[in-house]
Amino acid sequence: MSNSSKRNFCGRTRREFLWQTGGGFGAAALTSMLSGDGFFGSANAAEASFQSPLSAKLPHFAPKAKTVIFLFMYGGPSHMDTFDYKPKMKGMDGKTVEVKTFGRGGHKPGGRIVEPRWDFKQHGECGKWVSSLFPNVAKHVDDIAFLHSMTADSPIHGSAMLMMNSGKILSGSPAMGSWVNYGLGTVNEDLPGFVVMLQPVGGPISGAKNWSSGYMPATYAGTVFKGKGAPILDLAAPKDLPEGVQRELLDSIQNANTRHLQSRGGNSDLASRIASYELAYNMQSTAPEAVDLGQEDQRTLDMYGVGNAPTDDFGRRCLIARRLAQRGVRFIQLYSGGAHNDDNWDAHGDLEVNHNRHAGATDQPVAALLADLKQRGMLDETLVVWGGEFGRQPTAEYAKGSGRDHNAYGFTMWMAGGGIKGGVSHGTTDELGSRAVENPLHVRNMHATILHQLGLDPNRLSYFYSGLEQKLVGVEEVEPIHEIIA
Repeated sequence: MSNSSKRNFCGRTRREFLWQTGGGFGAAALTSMLSGDGFFGSANAAEASFQSPLSAKLPHFAPKAKTVIFLFMYGGPSHMDTFDYKPKMKGMDGKTVEVKTFGRGGHKPGGRIVEPRWDFKQHGECGKWVSSLFPNVAKHVDDIAFLHSMTADSPIHGSAMLMMNSGKILSGSPAMGSWVNYGLGTVNEDLPGFVVMLQPVGGPISGAKNWSSGYMPATYAGTVFKGKGAPILDLAAPKDLPEGVQRELLDSIQNANTRHLQSRGGNSDLASRIASYELAYNMQSTAPEAVDLGQEDQRTLDMYGVGNAPTDDFGRRCLIARRLAQRGVRFIQLYSGGAHNDDNWDAHGDLEVNHNRHAGATDQPVAALLADLKQRGMLDETLVVWGGEFGRQPTAEYAKGSGRDHNAYGFTMWMAGGGIKGGVSHGTTDELGSRAVENPLHVRNMHATILHQLGLDPNRLSYFYSGLEQKLVGVEEVEPIHEIIA
């Protein structure tokens, strides 16, 4: 047979025609036979296999903590004026010393000493020295582990905050709360697993990048709650919709997305969309109740300072944090300070005015949170973290005044509860507080400790992105701070 006679089936050879039609009809018949034998499973079974990305997941090992409350002192509180006692600085005010510093003003070889402006006293059975800025927190030092040798990679607010929140100085990486959300899921499907509460004057520099899910699905991002009124804007259902319509709409969306998900063979982005729709619907009734302080008695409100001008805002948010922790929210972050200049802890001008203002707004609420958690038996499984993006320098920033520049070479943070030893101080800075000298700790060590207390191995928790197994703590092995773990 000639070549021309072979190609008389729409331009194809008979062998090609038989192969293609056989593949179509034969495959259809085979599919029918296999389906009848249950090879592909039922649609209901496929739907049953669908799992929300926010479903609760097992930790790597038994956790000590179930919830984290991160009290973020935005702007950088001065460690030698709060919890890092430096008696040798007393009487040195105004003296010029040679001490290398690096802040927003660049590298400097020395400067004029600004001695601590507040008196220190010993507190608790452990005898911890605390300044008069925090008389209420000082009553809880036996429950606190102080980290006096913290270091970070940047003395600039934006990048330092990103590092404290995401482990990287550049934007685009998931926040710590997103990692916790991803690693453990949620135990309350009616509330977000990661909640952020800002000060009314405004959010921190870099804004939402500090609670972004980065390269992870948006489902894991932080949800911003307000301390007063409706917790989330536009959360309530439209009043003109008949009862039950919202639920029907949500079910329709979920069913449509689930079918699309199955047709694609599984898609994490679609799964995240479905979870987001469900969460938004469920929060309409649950979120307002969670932040309703009308359910608290007057004694509790007074303990947190609710109703008093200096402490009302932060007290409300600390009390809401306790209520959210009771309801299974995994990671709660509260910001003290917002916007710029003296609206936060960034004391470049008058140190006393700045720190008196912000410590006065937070000392009573923070102490109340620790006491409230403890009396309710919650402190053992709630990890409370306190600190800013860096500390401050021992020398003055300007020729006059008490303002201090940023210091990422050495600063103080603290942890309480959640399986952390109380009444201990770990690491030291030099006698002026200019840099960490004993047991220096990096932000990554703090991150590793938080993950560890939640039952997550910081060196195993990873998310594949851009060809790499990304981790909160980076590519190298990082150890938790074992010395403070009970």
